[in-house]
Amino acid sequence: MTSQVIRTFLTQSAAGLRVLLVLTVLTGLVYPLAVWGVSRLPGLDTKAEGSVVQRNGHPVGSAQIGVDPVAKDPANDPWFHNRPAASAEGPLGPADPSVSGGSNAGASSPEQIAAVRARKAAIAKREGVVPARVPADAVTASGSGLDPDISPAYAELQVPRVARATGLSPHRVRELVAEHTTGRALGVLGEPAVNVLELNLAMRSIM
Repeated sequence: MTSQVIRTFLTQSAAGLRVLLVLTVLTGLVYPLAVWGVSRLPGLDTKAEGSVVQRNGHPVGSAQIGVDPVAKDPANDPWFHNRPAASAEGPLGPADPSVSGGSNAGASSPEQIAAVRARKAAIAKREGVVPARVPADAVTASGSGLDPDISPAYAELQVPRVARATGLSPHRVRELVAEHTTGRALGVLGEPAVNVLELNLAMRSIM
């Protein structure tokens, strides 16, 4: 009886060890290598490395991470701005890129309502328009707080200010916005969007 128990134990242990070794190879070596190999395919390699945007051989940011620019002179602000972030200090302060997350505040939350009103007032003052003209994405923080894109409507709202600050014509600024606007995926998914980092870099190159 004892020898039978020992043989059963050894048989089962050997089977378990074989399963462990096979799964270790599959999940610890084969699968990671397969994922890495797919990420090297043309068209995917840049995104796999963080969608880093480079100028003159130097990284200047990521096309997938929105960090709101800060103007040296707020009264003469030449930059397009991102959506607000829950991690920002103040209504329109720049986000903390080391923190990703929303406020989790509901639409009926008094804090959320107060934040939206404060953002709308601040943006209306910055752009020189009435609060009713400020689009929704300009006053609502994204889920990550680091959304790299804004709506064409929010970009259009900022065109007159950017044109005045840079000395470019509004027509030329609108051309740059159009050049950095992406349409819906497959023509039906999502909404058109403007990448703020790439647009500001294009602005800086001709300023």
